Amino acid sequence: MTGTVVLGMQWGDEGKGKIVDLISPSFDAVVRYQGGHNAGHTVRFGDRHFALHLIPSGILRPDTRCVLGNGMVVHPQAFLDEIDRLESLGVSTGGRLFVSERAHLLLDLHVAVDIARENAMGDFKIGTTSRGIGPAYEAKVARSGLRLGDLWSADFEGLLEERLARQVRDLGAAVDLATVVAETRSRAEVWRTRLRPYVCSTTELLNDWLDAGRRLLFESAQGTLLDVDHGTYPFVTSSNATAGYAATGSGVPPTAIEGVVGVLKAYTTRVGSGPFPTELMDSAGEKIRKRGNEFGTTTGRPRRCGWLDLVGARYARRVNGVSAIALTKLDVLDSVDEIPVCVAYRLDGVVTRDLPSDIDALARIEPEWEVVPGWRRDTAGLVEFADLPAAARSYVELIEERVGAPVTMISTGPRREETILRRGLGAAVTSAAPASETRDAF
Repeated sequence: MTGTVVLGMQWGDEGKGKIVDLISPSFDAVVRYQGGHNAGHTVRFGDRHFALHLIPSGILRPDTRCVLGNGMVVHPQAFLDEIDRLESLGVSTGGRLFVSERAHLLLDLHVAVDIARENAMGDFKIGTTSRGIGPAYEAKVARSGLRLGDLWSADFEGLLEERLARQVRDLGAAVDLATVVAETRSRAEVWRTRLRPYVCSTTELLNDWLDAGRRLLFESAQGTLLDVDHGTYPFVTSSNATAGYAATGSGVPPTAIEGVVGVLKAYTTRVGSGPFPTELMDSAGEKIRKRGNEFGTTTGRPRRCGWLDLVGARYARRVNGVSAIALTKLDVLDSVDEIPVCVAYRLDGVVTRDLPSDIDALARIEPEWEVVPGWRRDTAGLVEFADLPAAARSYVELIEERVGAPVTMISTGPRREETILRRGLGAAVTSAAPASETRDAF
């Protein structure tokens, strides 16, 4: 396949980083197409542990190139700090990491605005990561943003003053404009030097690779239900995390994308505010949180936990055209006696299998449950589907039936090698590397 997208089918935190890392040997490059350093992708293999925020998970494969696309907002210092951390751990980025000159700069101004707004909203806050993502995208859409390529513009000084003046005004920032301009100008001197080896026309680069027959893997951040258009608005992120944006956010034609792998957690979590039909507010939710280590990679916040919502998963499959599912954290449910699964919603007395767009309606939903038996056996580390307990296999088959896509990968632990590869890599991904190589350590 020319291009395949890996994305989340819930509210993020599904384990996309592990799946991208796992299958990236089958591709020549991994491309991130939206979001910023509000993302948190965790990758483990052997005794090594990496937490990534801006850089695609494919960077942990020595022969894989990685691209930050034009659809992203990039905080320069966060990007440089991440490079320094990787290099200190023996992961080389030179000559294999590229950033779009069209990606927008995320500035400390945006962070300050984000924090001030959340604090002012009190009980009505969205629950952002306070990384400045929303204000940076606002500036982009308002046409007052600065792009990475502007750092080398002959008129950078003029652009800086004019654009920042508009941003301070439009964002309602309680800051001194002259100070913001001076601080940004000073930092830009460092950014120009350190970012120069990475910034280029990635649109041209990616299309050249496609013309040469290279295979691209597109990595999403967040999840479908956090998509600004298709998620639980307004409790969403500020960009499009769904598959359709992979082309727009990277500059490749839509025809280059031929498959979509949806990453689905065996239960459901979300961070921040907003409706959550299957949320557990009791000891069962706390047990899942502790066993699944459900704390944000970026913020450390405890995640809200609940049972699997197949209505939301089916919606994500349809919106994205998911052709294969990677099921993660199955082992977290090993000690559960009975597992309730939401198979439909009841809204004002009427049963529906569709996700409503109205946020008030979503808040009034009552889940329709189907209770299935737990397996009460340890599945951690298993790598063969046949070795799963019968009840665990039935749980996987229930997901396939109700969501409408095959489960081709099953994560049985946090490490790269703790994975069941079922039916090869499924209809969406044809592996160019054997399973043994796919699981090799860096």
